[in-house]
Amino acid sequence: MRYGVIGLGSLGGHLAASLAKAGFEVWVNDLDRALADRHLALGAHWADSPAAIAANTDAVITCLPSPTASEAVLDAMLPAMRPAVRPPVRPGTGPAMHWIEMSTVSRADVLRLAEKAAAAEIGMLEAPVTGGVHLAARGEITVLVGGDQAVFETHRPAFDVMGGRIFHLGPLGQASVVKVITNMMAFIHLQSCAEGLMLAAKGGIDLATAWQAIAASSGNSFVHETEGQLILNGSYDIAFTMDLALKDLGFASGFAREFGLDLPLLERTSTIFEDAKARYGGQAQSPMIARLQEEAAGLDLRAPGFPGRLE
Repeated sequence: MRYGVIGLGSLGGHLAASLAKAGFEVWVNDLDRALADRHLALGAHWADSPAAIAANTDAVITCLPSPTASEAVLDAMLPAMRPAVRPPVRPGTGPAMHWIEMSTVSRADVLRLAEKAAAAEIGMLEAPVTGGVHLAARGEITVLVGGDQAVFETHRPAFDVMGGRIFHLGPLGQASVVKVITNMMAFIHLQSCAEGLMLAAKGGIDLATAWQAIAASSGNSFVHETEGQLILNGSYDIAFTMDLALKDLGFASGFAREFGLDLPLLERTSTIFEDAKARYGGQAQSPMIARLQEEAAGLDLRAPGFPGRLE
């Protein structure tokens, strides 16, 4: 199988690298040509446009920052993806090409873009990832897949090298809901982590020991184990911005309205992120919501021995 990857940012770059390292034929494209250098060193091929990616591959993976970007790329690829210009991916598999959308988008966007792809006889999977950039770099990130079972199985070998745990969640749209849920809960946990560490600091407890004790307790979370370290280091560098966090929180709020749910923790966390964006900017790292806590208390949450980036 020949795969194209469009979007070589923090996540997409690692996904493309995992495919290339595993021996897949990989073609790459990004607005920033320099991001492709490491992939070319691994044997990947550069394509000058989304259409060129589609013309040279069996399936195209997109990992982009917004639904608008995803749709623009899809529109650019469609002329080269249509059945009239290429044979099926495999005999008997139906559509001439498959599009694997690994960006975080809303369910409504998934279903709308799937209709556009289907009208051009393009098969689609949604496959957002979760767990953090450091896991993507190791090929261990969790992949949430929605779409036709047979199409999923066709690309299972590729998912297996890009990720650690792979979940097929049912038809298109289901994976986007679960991805938004996981991000919503992570942002709530992040605020909880900041508040807990501040209580420990104000109580005069050594923060490194407090972090370790929490990690071994019922109060532990994946976010405490990962982003908690970056708070204690002071880098806050999780490679995920305030703008991206607020995008995902907006998707969660949309689901809450759609399902008629009152989610007070979601509402409060969204407000905290809005306050942090107003203070530090949309490109600030999302764990900097802890900085709001630090400034309010007049105390930095720092401890020696914690990394500035997760490996």
